[in-house]
Order: sequence, then structure tokens, then C-alpha cells
Amino acid sequence: MSQIRIRDAAGYLGVSDDTVRRWIDNGILAASDDDSGRMVVDGLDLARLARENALAPADPADTASSARNRFVGLVTSVLSDPVMSQVELQCGPHRVVSLMSTEAVRELGLVPGSVAVAVVKATNVIVETPRGHQ
Repeated sequence: MSQIRIRDAAGYLGVSDDTVRRWIDNGILAASDDDSGRMVVDGLDLARLARENALAPADPADTASSARNRFVGLVTSVLSDPVMSQVELQCGPHRVVSLMSTEAVRELGLVPGSVAVAVVKATNVIVETPRGHQ
């Protein structure tokens, strides 16, 4: 069982330590004390809570797709040369960067401040864990 300190749990969920403590007090999240006497939460319980409370912005695309990794966000930067462009989006806390043709950027009307959806269909996904967190 993975035990996660309150401060770290709050950071992973993007909330304050006090919010996590309120969830514990209200029975939304269970907690225990670790060997050092610090309050911790179970990693699996935290993951379930994160999934249940994940709020994704509404996808403005009116299209069916097999891709499940869709990130709605705002275009924050477009760097173009005559052939290729680098488009950066801020999708919630995630920065997504895409390389595409400059023609596609023009056709999609991608400019800083516009809403876009990054669709990720990857054959390789690398998963890492911090040292000491198993």
C-alpha cells in the first residue's frame, strides 16, 4: 500500500492541505498515521478520489473519435516558419506542444488565446515514479 503525506496528496490533486484535511474530517478520504506519526492517505484511495473528481472542460469538437486522450485547452504560443509550426497549449495544469504544418495552423485558425483540443494517440507512453515512492 502506497502511503502519501497530506501535503503531497494536496499537490497531486491541485488543492490545499486544508481541503484534504476537510475531506478526511468529512469521511470523503480515509487517513492513518505512518511510522513517524504523520497523517497519510492511501495512494489507491487518493487515485480513486482524483478520478471521481476530475473535471475536464467540455470538448467543443462535435466529432466521434477512438482517441481517449483529449485535452481541451488554450493556445498559448504559435511559432511558425514557412513550412512547420510549433503550437503550445495549456490544458489545465498540463502544457501540450505539437508540431504541425504551418498550413494546418492557418486552416485551424490557431492563434494565442484560441480554444483547441489536443488529441493524443500514442504507441509509446513512458511511466516514471519518483525515487522512494513504490
